Amino acid sequence: MLRKVRIILALIFFIGAALLFLDFTGTVHAYLGWIAKVQFLPAVLAVNIGVVALLVGLTLLFGRVYCSVICPLGVMQDIFAKFGKWSKKNRYSYSPALNIWRYTLLGVMIVAIILGIGSVVGVLAPYSSFGRIVHSLGAPLWQWGNNILADYAEKRESYAFYSTEIWMRSIAVFATAVITLIVLAILAWRNGRTYCNSICPVGTTLGFLSRFSLFRPTIELSKCNSCGLCARNCKSACIDSKAHKIDYSRCVSCMDCIGKCHKEAIKFTYKREKALETIPAVEPIKNEVNDSSRRNFLGLMAFIGGSALIEAAEKTVDGGLAVIEDKKIPDRKTHISPPGSKSHINIASRCTGCQLCVSVCPNHVLRPSGNLENFMHPVASFERGYCRPECTRCSEVCPTGAIQKIDLAEKSSIQIGRAQWVKENCVPLTDGVSCGNCERHCPVGAIQMIATVPGNEESLKIPAVDTEKCIGCGACENLCPSRPFSAIYVEGNERHRIV
Repeated sequence: MLRKVRIILALIFFIGAALLFLDFTGTVHAYLGWIAKVQFLPAVLAVNIGVVALLVGLTLLFGRVYCSVICPLGVMQDIFAKFGKWSKKNRYSYSPALNIWRYTLLGVMIVAIILGIGSVVGVLAPYSSFGRIVHSLGAPLWQWGNNILADYAEKRESYAFYSTEIWMRSIAVFATAVITLIVLAILAWRNGRTYCNSICPVGTTLGFLSRFSLFRPTIELSKCNSCGLCARNCKSACIDSKAHKIDYSRCVSCMDCIGKCHKEAIKFTYKREKALETIPAVEPIKNEVNDSSRRNFLGLMAFIGGSALIEAAEKTVDGGLAVIEDKKIPDRKTHISPPGSKSHINIASRCTGCQLCVSVCPNHVLRPSGNLENFMHPVASFERGYCRPECTRCSEVCPTGAIQKIDLAEKSSIQIGRAQWVKENCVPLTDGVSCGNCERHCPVGAIQMIATVPGNEESLKIPAVDTEKCIGCGACENLCPSRPFSAIYVEGNERHRIV
């Protein structure tokens, strides 16, 4: 019964977390946004004391149920392990904990958090790894399915669905997600919870606390016949059936061992210190599973790739006739972080690169960085859209505080960058025609068109930017007709300011 309840709750959290990264309408977050907030590492980085205290208390009561129920990456491992179990039953075996490796990676995580190296934190963070996998690999398929339904509905004059643009935001992050998924799938398929109990720093942290949990799986020696069936079904490899011991630092309270024991010798109950004082002299069944493959994961960290260029995407057509050349990303000296992130330092120290903010951006402005200095962190670029003053979605969904929640009034006054004019690309000077697109579309009136010949109002006009009023929204850069580079682009602020 306990196992069934655990599986139902785990599926609720897993499906809910996946929908957060798949949804592009903004509806799901209104109902399920709390799932992102109750993840352990995001709560720690956001200094959400209430959630951290709740998860710590839950662990001290019931052990690592967070890993088997709340953490979507943990549930994903169970799904892959299930496929492996279909190919061979009773395939696991006990193996000693790799404590040196576990605590080394935990130390790396702590140092990275202290030093503000968000890229390292993002690679090791389980929730962020899950988010990258779902957003990079699942979201395009989800959107493709939506577009098929939208075409079908349009033919029947229905507006129940609408088409959305599908494009790859970063090749480097996509490759990272693919490698993470492959490594995770192989480890889980072959050995169950290897990643969870040997690599994940969150699992190591909660494992230290779960040693003292009040309720836990307990072996009753009076009923145990040392058949070893529990150990051969433990995907955490934490049951030593020969010694009748359970490593509670690795046990995720999945209840699989309880369901497999024919003698009802294992029960999830209040801990009893004297439960193991006498061990019956029964010859245990020989373990048939070779555990040498558990150490194959040591090459995991090799997937931290180098930087790659962000792919600007598909062509658009003007009036159905002339193909408009794609815009290219300008060479910005300083990248642009989203409104609410306050500064590059703040986002570097708190962002884990989960891609939740990227997935909800309706204007295709945010994309994960492919540069090593801020790898996987959200950066703004305006080839496909601009940061509309009426949109605050990214600040509403960030679970770590890397992007803090802001209202519309604050959004219109935060300067994330400043527009810069490039004389060589400006249409009035290159083609001898009037333009003024940047002035007409600037939401804060920071651009004015001035005469190229002072005192001659009949001469062609060029833009002049008031950098004190500009908020760096990118409307001017996005709507500039110059190709492939805009004649006006936004240079980011390392620290945001109020205008």
